[in-house]
Amino acid sequence: MTGPPPARPGTAGDGGDDGRDDADVIAQSLDEPELFAGLYDRHAPDIHRYAARRLGEGAADDITAETFLIAFRTRARYDTAHRLARPWLYGIAANLIGKHRRSEVRALKALARTGHDPVAASWSDRSDDRVAVQAPLAGALASLSPGDRHVLLLVAWADLGYQEVAEALRIPLGTVRSRLNRARRKVREALSTDPAFAPALDASPPTAGQELSPSWTK
Repeated sequence: MTGPPPARPGTAGDGGDDGRDDADVIAQSLDEPELFAGLYDRHAPDIHRYAARRLGEGAADDITAETFLIAFRTRARYDTAHRLARPWLYGIAANLIGKHRRSEVRALKALARTGHDPVAASWSDRSDDRVAVQAPLAGALASLSPGDRHVLLLVAWADLGYQEVAEALRIPLGTVRSRLNRARRKVREALSTDPAFAPALDASPPTAGQELSPSWTK
């Protein structure tokens, strides 16, 4: 696999045509395991994209496959009160990504030092994302603790809300807020030393779904 996993026809990104939400699919898959493929169709491309931004395309293939294998094996323990499975899946992926934290930090430091790293190409799939691969930002991300980096990037790159991040990482909402504030402060401090980012540091806060950029330090 060299890119995001393909969805089956008629299911990509919309949950399919049968109207079942994630919790229904998971519950019904206990008796009909083949139904779990619907959850993969809905969420695998996003999980793959997020993992690729963190670790590169090659690692993203493995992270995505293992995320859904773990999800399938543990689906009987899923709390169906949570109708959307995105936080659960991102939590599994984040845990797997955490096992590669040395590789991630090494790649970030290489990018910060040289301005070039192969992983950077995986971070940007649109021309207006170029800010995400700037060396100062990479250095700032590398300086964060694993927990702070998880929170910041789940908000900025996975587009999870604060409560969803809390569910994904199994931490209190207050911890999400404190980690995010600390991460933003450190990124802001790091980027404030680079003249190229100075104007953007005074930008307004991002709207939901906006890419990680200097304005995310607000």
